Amino acid sequence: MAVTSTAVILTLIGLAIFGFGSQLVMLGGSFYYALAGIAFVVTAVLLFQRNKAALHFYAAFVLATLIWALWEVGFDWWQLGPRGGFIILIGMWLLMPWIRKPLGFTSPTGISYGANAVPLLTAVLVSVGAAAFAMTQDPHDLQGDLSSEIVSASPSYGNDVPDGEWHQYGRTSYGQRYSPLTQINADNVGQLKEAWRYRTGDVKLPNDVGETTYQVTPLKVGNSLYLCTPHNWAIAVDAATGKEKWKYDANSGMNPDRQHQTCRGVTYYADAAAQAGSLCAERVYLPTSDARLIALDAATGQVCTSFADQGTLHLETGMKYNPAGYYYSTSPPAIAGNKIIIGGAVNDNYSTQEQSGVIRAFDVNSGALIWNWDSGNPTQTQPLASGQTYTTNSPNSWSVFSVDEALGLVYIPLGNQVPDQLGMGRSENVEKYSSSIVALDINTGQDRWVRQTVHHDLWDMDVPAQPVLLDITKKDGQTVPALVGPTKQGDIYVLDRRSGEPLLAVTEEPAPGGAIPEDFSAPTQPTSALSFKPDPLVEKNMWGVSMFDQLACRIRFHQLNYKGRYTPPSLNGSLIYPGNFGTFNWGSVAVDPERQVMFGMPTYLAFTSQLVPRDQIPPRGQDEKGSEQGLNRNDGAPYGVLMGPFLGPLGVPCQAPPWGYVAGADLRTGDVAYKHKNGTVYDMTPLPLPFKVGVPGIGGPMITKGGVAFLGAAVDNYVRAYNLTSGKQLWEARLPAGGQATPMTYAMDDGKQYVVIVAGGHGSVGTKAGDYVIAYTLP
Repeated sequence: MAVTSTAVILTLIGLAIFGFGSQLVMLGGSFYYALAGIAFVVTAVLLFQRNKAALHFYAAFVLATLIWALWEVGFDWWQLGPRGGFIILIGMWLLMPWIRKPLGFTSPTGISYGANAVPLLTAVLVSVGAAAFAMTQDPHDLQGDLSSEIVSASPSYGNDVPDGEWHQYGRTSYGQRYSPLTQINADNVGQLKEAWRYRTGDVKLPNDVGETTYQVTPLKVGNSLYLCTPHNWAIAVDAATGKEKWKYDANSGMNPDRQHQTCRGVTYYADAAAQAGSLCAERVYLPTSDARLIALDAATGQVCTSFADQGTLHLETGMKYNPAGYYYSTSPPAIAGNKIIIGGAVNDNYSTQEQSGVIRAFDVNSGALIWNWDSGNPTQTQPLASGQTYTTNSPNSWSVFSVDEALGLVYIPLGNQVPDQLGMGRSENVEKYSSSIVALDINTGQDRWVRQTVHHDLWDMDVPAQPVLLDITKKDGQTVPALVGPTKQGDIYVLDRRSGEPLLAVTEEPAPGGAIPEDFSAPTQPTSALSFKPDPLVEKNMWGVSMFDQLACRIRFHQLNYKGRYTPPSLNGSLIYPGNFGTFNWGSVAVDPERQVMFGMPTYLAFTSQLVPRDQIPPRGQDEKGSEQGLNRNDGAPYGVLMGPFLGPLGVPCQAPPWGYVAGADLRTGDVAYKHKNGTVYDMTPLPLPFKVGVPGIGGPMITKGGVAFLGAAVDNYVRAYNLTSGKQLWEARLPAGGQATPMTYAMDDGKQYVVIVAGGHGSVGTKAGDYVIAYTLP
């Protein structure tokens, strides 16, 4: 009975694999699966016949599969497993006595002998041995060390911030995410223990949009930490104890049209002209998801009514179209001199009639508009006259700005014009400024230079990260003020921040064509000499937890349009790799200005992008909520776009891991010193398995003079510390929720150093939601 049942099952499996394998062959893919289907059927036929050759034939099939798998991927365990796991399990089943004995014979003396198991047992053991050896290998790991040379003993950190404090999102206006503190260092970081834990009380609600996320990096000024929450509460807590000092709720409400419900940080300001201790002499500015900027007294949380309209700046002013929920600020504004400079996030791919991406500078005390720079109308920077409006849908900046007050420049990471995937009818200005880094004059708003990172962007490759500023020492000893600009497509631009000219070479490389007839694609795209761009995907990179979903992913890979990086979106559906999740995102990179090296978290996750004709877009559902994934309607455009991660039938990525790394690079030479898999599948699978696969992440790193880099971000709920020189992990702590925020560090007056991270989860990557602020220190 067992033999017959096994034969029936293998027949059905074989026919299915042969059918789908034949489809793969017709698409130009591997012959293996069609042949494997035949092998399963032949084994089944031999089993029906009670022929002992079934085991011998299957043994040959196991060995042939092993040879094929090693030829495709070498000793990569995560790639070998899906190719051979099911086949080895079937082999083990065929070795069981209830299968072998009916295939044997009975001697004249009546003794029953099972079929000879040695060939199949040998094939199974050889395959298991190859898998075991593969588990000891890491073919994706790049070993190496960053230089420990102190290139600049007295580097510029940006504006003057005490060593033990953290005044801006990246600590200073340079955005280095670097602290000169050394109490916690590579030798003792493994001893870190939790010092205190604070819960904000702002939790994800049932009616929230899916991409409700907690991404804040707190500020530390004096004895207080200042932070915001996803629903736009501003909070001050005691930096030594985590005890709440005050809380302010902006009452920004709920709106299902918001693509994101988040707050990355508040902005701190001290008025040098005000009397110390007076109301609003020190302020915290809170951006909200209903397009306001609110000024609060840093000591009490009271609204500073002298700012703008009774304490509130209304950012929708000057917009021709103002659909609720389509425009908001998720990142803290920058302050330079007497100006507070702010952009805004515009919903991707909702409509052709959305708010402008204008960048505006307001008087930091009064809220009066000083200048406006609209990338759709870049020369008119004088305050907009009454009755005029900014350019609809001009490229926006939703991330964090950096400032060099000595040069008089603010650096803007600029996004794309929506719809992101449709480039028809873009103006000359949009084509110039879209997806670029722009340097604006702090006093006038005029642009001084622009460095575009994608031409005619059809992929949502907006510049997502705060540019990082530091001074770089060239080989001839000359010191150059530099800018480091990470991008979604994996390039990291190292530029002279005075002019935008490259310090590491930028070249134009041929790019694929194939845009829809109404559009076009740029024939070349820029690439920086320092790049974490991935190798192009090929069929053997397709993955799954079994041979079945891997086969489905191989078929889908060949069905999609794909010619490498910058494959245009299509009606058929295109594979976009890196995807719009980005190799780097808003977490940016951290730099050591003394050693002039960087630490970052490159992530690799392919997306798909399919244009949908207007007449095929269904009416909006009553309970439909805003999201960047799924169907983006592009109201007013001839096409919507269906987009999301490239996933297999079981909801796991179709591309093989690793999906996430930590990496270190020398900013003077552009050399990548190391690249190590980062993160486990502990929180990605039904069983808490600590397998170090290298998982996706979103968030940013922080480094210290003690030679340690700190990072949460990965989709397992941990915060980790790494040796900056080697990238090796030194410490980790389990978080109660996703840690998709950038950590920071500070010291109290007694010299005690703390590391703080917010653990609140991230809706886009599905990590556990929470409301935790956690501090660690040495015992």
